[in-house]
Amino acid sequence: MLKRLNSIRFSYIRSHLYGTFLTTVILLSFLLSIYVLFEPLWLTAEGIFLFIATYIVLGLLLSLYVGFKSSGDLKERLDYFSVLITQFANGNYQSRVYFNEDDEIARIGSELNELGNKMQNQVKSLQRMADEKADFAKSAHKAAVIEERQRLARDLHDSVSQQLFGVTMMAEAALKQFDKNPTMAKSQLEDVAASALQAQTEMRALLLHLRPVHLSGDPLSLGLKKLVEELKQKSAINFKLDFDDSIKLQETTEEHVFRIIQESLSNILRHAEASEVGLRITSRSNELFIHIADNGKGFDVGQDSTRKTSYGLKTMKERSEELGGTFTIRSIRGEGTYIDIRIPCN
Repeated sequence: MLKRLNSIRFSYIRSHLYGTFLTTVILLSFLLSIYVLFEPLWLTAEGIFLFIATYIVLGLLLSLYVGFKSSGDLKERLDYFSVLITQFANGNYQSRVYFNEDDEIARIGSELNELGNKMQNQVKSLQRMADEKADFAKSAHKAAVIEERQRLARDLHDSVSQQLFGVTMMAEAALKQFDKNPTMAKSQLEDVAASALQAQTEMRALLLHLRPVHLSGDPLSLGLKKLVEELKQKSAINFKLDFDDSIKLQETTEEHVFRIIQESLSNILRHAEASEVGLRITSRSNELFIHIADNGKGFDVGQDSTRKTSYGLKTMKERSEELGGTFTIRSIRGEGTYIDIRIPCN
């Protein structure tokens, strides 16, 4: 109620009521002064107060009516500004306002329209920069692959090869001691088993670096379905997917969206303890909408800034903003987590 009383419309009404009050005081002072100084026969005290009372009633009614009517146009135009700014905040930079009047408010509207044009061009620039960054990343990836292969070769030689060589030597020593000293042979075979297990662990760790984590040329929907199928084999989570297969995105945008969703699902698997995950991707009005929800344990978004998930959330937010989009997360302890992402797609 107090918020409504502070609106533009009630400000207009208050200003008219204030004018009526000042006019009433001036008229009353003027008539009383004439009555006291000159005492004319046609002017009586009853007549003065009857006139003032009538004026107050009419003034109140007119103030309410005129204030309400005169503020209507201004309120409507300000509402247009509010809607436009909300559209800009949601990433819809194509919205515009137009006024027939040639005044200060119309000039502000033109300036907001120009701001929308600049923001829309900025989004295109960001997406172009993302494409250029992707091309550069591909070149860097080739060099990184060569370097990684060399590193893996060194690691294989320094760790797994040496361990396998040690296993061979210990196995041969155990065979020689098998008949002469079974106790020592048993101890050496236990060392062989331990070394073999260590070598197996090292090999799994090295193979993990070779696992692909990108679309590899697949469309976004197909890549995500493959990712979800792989996650189903490793967890008991029930995934609910809702994809619009007709969505066409630039290669860089698809790669970013895939990595955002991949990071989100990784966080859910590691931290959420969820039994159900929903993933919906739709497109309308030149915008891509992504909604990810889980029924896990949730967390306090404001207080849990030091959680292990905070780095992943920061990465997702940065990737969304690189594409000119917005990233919103809502989470309540015991009620799950919800992520909404809006990305312009021209």
